[in-house]
Amino acid sequence: QVHLVESGGGSVQAGGSLRLSCEAPSHALKLLCMAWFRQAPGKEREGVAFIGTNGATFYADSVEGRFSISRDNVKNTLYLQMNSLQTGDTATYYCAAGGVLFVPPRDAKAYGSWGQGTQVTVSS
Repeated sequence: QVHLVESGGGSVQAGGSLRLSCEAPSHALKLLCMAWFRQAPGKEREGVAFIGTNGATFYADSVEGRFSISRDNVKNTLYLQMNSLQTGDTATYYCAAGGVLFVPPRDAKAYGSWGQGTQVTVSS
C-alpha cells in the first residue's frame, strides 16, 4: 500500500484547463506504474492516463491530445495536466499506484493503492 494525496480539482468552464497533483512516496513514483482514473456519478471508474515505470505514457481515446500525465521525482508528485476541458470530463479524479511495469494496465483492479479523489466540474 502506498499513501497518495490528490489536489488541484475545482470548477472550470468548458475549454479551460486544470492541473491535478498527486503526492506520492519517492520510491513509488520512481518504481511503480501510476495512473489517473475518474468516476462520474452512475458510471464505472475509467482510466484516463497512465505512466509506466520507464516513463512511457498512455491515454484513453477520450482524452488523447488534451490531457498529459507526468511525474516530478524531485517534488515526489504525479501530475495530470488537463486542457480543453469538456463537460464530459466532469468526475472525481483519482491517482493510483500499481506494480513495477513498463506498460501500465488499464484495469483499475490492477492498482492496489488509491488516493482519496479530487472533484473536477466542467460547466458549459
